[in-house]
Amino acid sequence: MSVKDEETKKAGSLLELKTMIRWNEDGLVPAVVQDAISKDVLMMAYMNAESLEKTLESGEAWFYSRSRQELWHKGGTSGNVQKVRSLSYDCDSDTLLVKVVPQGPACHTGAYSCFYREFPLEGSDAAGSTVSGSDRFAILSKLESTIAQREVERPEGAYTTYLFDKGVDKILKKVGEESAEVIIAAKNRDPNELRYEASDLIYHLLVLLREQKLPLDDVLQELDRRHNK
Repeated sequence: MSVKDEETKKAGSLLELKTMIRWNEDGLVPAVVQDAISKDVLMMAYMNAESLEKTLESGEAWFYSRSRQELWHKGGTSGNVQKVRSLSYDCDSDTLLVKVVPQGPACHTGAYSCFYREFPLEGSDAAGSTVSGSDRFAILSKLESTIAQREVERPEGAYTTYLFDKGVDKILKKVGEESAEVIIAAKNRDPNELRYEASDLIYHLLVLLREQKLPLDDVLQELDRRHNK
């Protein structure tokens, strides 16, 4: 396919997408932005046809500011750009879901996500243990989310911040060390020691996955694929 043919195909796809979306009376559509790796919801903004086009062309998120009435490139000034992994629209075609890899905080406050204030619901146990019943793997999602937050916000004094600051070589060293300690604990036939060291290994492995921008979901899907072979 020639360059001209490719450009024509892209233009046709963009026109089809613009036609499919149900824009509101102001020519806007809400766009929910989600971390493609941790699955955390980062922010909600609006797009118009031009910002949608710029998003698809550049591979980075562009929005339309209703207050300033102008386009804005997320992170264009701060450097906290959002690399777009995928874009989809809902069943009513009136809301977009933009999955991104954030290069910094999504919130103007410096927080990883704009949705950092949680309202406790009656009967929920948000502050308690997440290890119970059918939800026994929820702690993995919670830990993955916390690690993603640490990578972006880099709070001073946090061990996860230290690991990301030191880089992949340090993270790999810790994965290797914890793997060896799991082996030693197993050889010692010490269940308490094994539980402790296995927890360390899983944590450092999740840090490595975040550094490599590989979602835990991808690993789980690979396990599922192998199980069903």
